[in-house]
Amino acid sequence: MSVASSPMPRMFMTLPQPSRAFEWTQASWGPALRCVPLVAAAEHFFTGRALTLRDDVREWETVAATIGVARDDLLLVSQVHEATVVVASADRPRPWTRPKADAIVSNDPDAAIAVRIADCVPVLLSDESGRAVAAIHAGWRGVAARAIIAGVRALQTNYGIRPERLIAAVGPAIGPCCYEVTENTYGAFRAAGHHPSVLDSWFEPRSAGKFHLDLWSATRDQLEGAGVMPANVHVAELCTKTYADVFHSYRVDGTSAGRMIGVIRAAK
Repeated sequence: MSVASSPMPRMFMTLPQPSRAFEWTQASWGPALRCVPLVAAAEHFFTGRALTLRDDVREWETVAATIGVARDDLLLVSQVHEATVVVASADRPRPWTRPKADAIVSNDPDAAIAVRIADCVPVLLSDESGRAVAAIHAGWRGVAARAIIAGVRALQTNYGIRPERLIAAVGPAIGPCCYEVTENTYGAFRAAGHHPSVLDSWFEPRSAGKFHLDLWSATRDQLEGAGVMPANVHVAELCTKTYADVFHSYRVDGTSAGRMIGVIRAAK
């Protein structure tokens, strides 16, 4: 992987400070974010605003080269804000056709898996040995549908990975400071069967039937509820709306927003 671990150049010294489990590193395009406890298990990173990651083939080729795979082996899904998980094992045929899903699990060291985000939560998972990994996209609909739990269970079902042996990196996403939602969103979580006590911890009431939704806490709670050890859940605590000069944010830029990715590759 060509993301350097050297200190960031002076021009990037104003980058926002993540939680202590994360570090900024230097890629060929600019800053990339890594989860320090996950580094030893699996190659991975989260991109920022320096890449738009729409249709520029050169950008995708650069990202693929950085994670150490061919462009055709950088595997994404057509994200649909649900809880469907697809499997990208070493014995699965190529080419990859971007199935409709919001999570990918893989044990193929010759491929990297990635999800695209611009306020939603990116979750990267690896077992301690790096032999199996997951990339999960979870907006509020995905969290309500328990996409994160589905990703953990898929690692267990397909590769026999015990949840307590997983390391989880939760990348930049819109924070509880800025994520205002309506009562309809609260109602969707309630209809999905989430306990009222849990909803009280995730939703902070505001005026006129509005709430602030804490996706960071919801993600942590679902990971821990799926069996991931609390000490192995690492949240970057960087709000994409607050730092829209560093990250893409749909809440700030609307349909013109670019995308970041969280990308991970199983160990050889």
